[in-house]
Amino acid sequence: MYTVYWEYVERARYFVRNRGTMALGEGSQTMAVAKNMKKYGIVPASVYTGMKSGQKFHTHAKMYEELEAYLKGVKVRGEWNEEAVVATVRSILDFHMGAVPSKFSFEGKEYTPGDFLKNVTKLNPDDYVDFMSLMTAPYWEKALYDVPDNWVRSKDFINVPLDVFMDIIKSSIKAGYGISIGGDVSEAGFHSWSQVAVVPTFDIPSEYIDESARAFRFLNNTTTDDHAMHLVGYKEVNGKTWFLIKDSGSGSRNCGEGCKSFGYYFFHEDYIKLKMMTFTIHKDAVKEVLKKVKA
Repeated sequence: MYTVYWEYVERARYFVRNRGTMALGEGSQTMAVAKNMKKYGIVPASVYTGMKSGQKFHTHAKMYEELEAYLKGVKVRGEWNEEAVVATVRSILDFHMGAVPSKFSFEGKEYTPGDFLKNVTKLNPDDYVDFMSLMTAPYWEKALYDVPDNWVRSKDFINVPLDVFMDIIKSSIKAGYGISIGGDVSEAGFHSWSQVAVVPTFDIPSEYIDESARAFRFLNNTTTDDHAMHLVGYKEVNGKTWFLIKDSGSGSRNCGEGCKSFGYYFFHEDYIKLKMMTFTIHKDAVKEVLKKVKA
């Protein structure tokens, strides 16, 4: 939630600098995590929960209503004072999520968020890269992922052929790399109570899932950029790969009383191939692939 806080702040800055010519919404792209860590550092969850005292779960509906109404008003009135807008947005965030810490204690030592990132997590935000596979741009080049949640209009997505896209996912997870993956979760074959995601044959048979089928659905908006999750494992069954997905969304808890895999799904490889649009991964997992990308 520390990262979420700063993403809203960055969004407000972009809104002013671009005179409101952007999509408003709660979503973003997974690259925002590394971007905000690089600029603002990071803190332990125990230090900043993003919830008010007594609050049991995250809900940003009311907060977003206020942010949206305020920013729309800024646009109507033409009040393009960046620092004033950011200050007001931060006051709304502070009320609903709590103020972010500039210093904090952790295990007996005092840190700033930047110190904690560098000296405790030892994460380098520049070590993460983003991939997509779409026929809307040349392969082996960086390109725009044209969806509303890419509100910063980033063109840093490495576009690769679908077979390469899938090979990276399979080989990386088998080598022990976690992957942040995003795409469409509003499909008939996505069933939270059964904790699986499959492509039904009434949509398209497995043997016909290719780049054209993927692009067709993306361009006619039957594949939408809904949600990002964490791909953490896999299981081979009858020659097919099922990917273990860890999800923070409330739907991942729909598995009923006595459920032992709270917050997880299995995604069939066909579902990944057809409906997952992008992923973020550590560059060490894709060293050979990166050598092929045009500067």
